[in-house]
Amino acid sequence: MAAVPRAQPEPEKVALSREKETLLITLYAKGEESRLPDSLLHDHFAAEAMSRIDYDFSKLHVGRDDMIGLAMRAYILDGWTREFIAKYPRATVLHLGCGLDSRVFRVDPPPSVRWIDVDYPEVIALRRRLYPEREGYAMIGASVTEPGWLASVPSYRPAMIVAEGLFMYLAEDAVPQLLARLTRHFPGGHVAFDSFSRLGLQLVRYHRSVRATGAILRWSIDDPHELERRIPKMKLLTELTAYDPNGYDPRQVARMSWRARMAVRVFAWIPPLGRLGRLLRYSF
Repeated sequence: MAAVPRAQPEPEKVALSREKETLLITLYAKGEESRLPDSLLHDHFAAEAMSRIDYDFSKLHVGRDDMIGLAMRAYILDGWTREFIAKYPRATVLHLGCGLDSRVFRVDPPPSVRWIDVDYPEVIALRRRLYPEREGYAMIGASVTEPGWLASVPSYRPAMIVAEGLFMYLAEDAVPQLLARLTRHFPGGHVAFDSFSRLGLQLVRYHRSVRATGAILRWSIDDPHELERRIPKMKLLTELTAYDPNGYDPRQVARMSWRARMAVRVFAWIPPLGRLGRLLRYSF
């Protein structure tokens, strides 16, 4: 008797707009970067999720250089998360504004780690349909700026708090208020996120992918020590400027187009340009 072919799941239709739609930029970039023969992330979960979404990704205008740049950013944040888990194998990892990012599968923490992804309810509902369950993994459907959801997160473990592509979309006062609330909740840990200077934020507003979504960018930081002054528990550990060779692998920059490589050199020669975008890591 012939085998009956397994029915393919229906494509997931998405109706996201503005800031929520930007999660499709990073999903597409990481999924497509994983298809490249010299992939850094090998994010096959993202590629599979992307293939199941009924959406015209071409309208986001994500190019190869964007894919490589976003993969490099994610790779560093993944690495910092792995470092923290290696030191604290019973930690909580709190992934804020997770979108459809497959970080939990890329990092692949042991079951002893409590990993929690947080995003809007409709985003979490979509995640549940696209990604499998795993031991030690939970999701919370809420805006990260709402204070109530944190009460359901255990407070007795050290925490690795990661926010990628999130804070720039929050109101100016919302970011320090959120960080103050988080650092009070946990006994200690690290916070890692990407950020833009005020000028960097102005430039990103004109990026073709961001403009395609109509997203509004609000929060920027010129001096990373500003958060130390506002939240005394936080201490700056790492500051990586754009394509800093101390953190970014030059071999990955070499994969980019000649125009992008020239821009990276200019950023290295002119420090204020390098500080347009940063990856920041704090202890608390």
